[in-house]
Amino acid sequence: MSQNPRPVRGRFAPTPSGELHIGNAWTALLSWLQIRSANGTFILRMEDIDTQRSRPHLAKQILDDLYWLGLDWDEGPDVGGPFGPYTQSERTEYYEHALSQLDEKGYLYRCFCSRADLLAAARAPHGLSSEGPAYPGTCRNLSSEEAARKALEKEPSLRFRVGHERLVFRDGIAGMQTFDAAAGGDFIVRRADRMISYQLAVVVDDHMMRITDVLRGADLLDSVPRQLLLYKALGMEAPSFAHVPLFMGPDGKRLAKRLAKRHGGTSLAALRESRTAPERVIGWLMWLAGLLPEPEPLSARECIPLFRLDKLPSEPIVITADMLSRLQGAS
Repeated sequence: MSQNPRPVRGRFAPTPSGELHIGNAWTALLSWLQIRSANGTFILRMEDIDTQRSRPHLAKQILDDLYWLGLDWDEGPDVGGPFGPYTQSERTEYYEHALSQLDEKGYLYRCFCSRADLLAAARAPHGLSSEGPAYPGTCRNLSSEEAARKALEKEPSLRFRVGHERLVFRDGIAGMQTFDAAAGGDFIVRRADRMISYQLAVVVDDHMMRITDVLRGADLLDSVPRQLLLYKALGMEAPSFAHVPLFMGPDGKRLAKRLAKRHGGTSLAALRESRTAPERVIGWLMWLAGLLPEPEPLSARECIPLFRLDKLPSEPIVITADMLSRLQGAS
């Protein structure tokens, strides 16, 4: 939990590009319990910055699924609050203001490289896992004249200029982490189609919503260094981070759709349709978290006094067919 004197505030920030599944429910429950157990303020934020993939009907379904689980929030898209709007697509002006600040401080430059250019220039993929190769710095030292000439032919993206420094932080679950800031190269903060990057949007939103504690999936652990660089460049205080392990199939990959489908699906919509009780889902997730000796039906509120961040596992959770059967047994 946050070591600073600021009032405790946490959030769950889903992307409405697909249905919530049990892995999302795991993160939502644990982030909710972390804040509720500290008598803090819990926020729901809809991260629909990628308007090409986000769907309004899925945003509505996410709210319904979370309420069905027994989770609630003090601020959010449907209940409002003092730091709204709580939907990213309505917050563009804040991101543009942050870009202006970064530009004035000399952190940004225009990049005209296509994806094909970057793949051709790469010798080895060692950037963030979702992005592929690190940026080789092709456009970093373009003169203003060269950039102006290229801008006549192609809309540029904006990249954040990364320095050479070591970033060290303590994760509430993964422990002490050390990263070379330059390892992933200079990163995009606004795409050529003017879509704001996740990295920038989440930093601006968490700062403006006064988030003190971020609990999210381990797949986002390697995003922290870039976010710390942005917090520092913008003169903002970073929250405390805790990254919960992901659900894996027996093959070591993210929970296989084939395994999930064989057991009736693992989306919350599918569980609701199969009449699985929400208390069964909650108790099963608490068992996986090591906070219950056996899966037993419990409401989310009954779990608040059981929450301990230091008891959560740090290794991936391997979900077997037998474990899914225990989730979907008679309620």
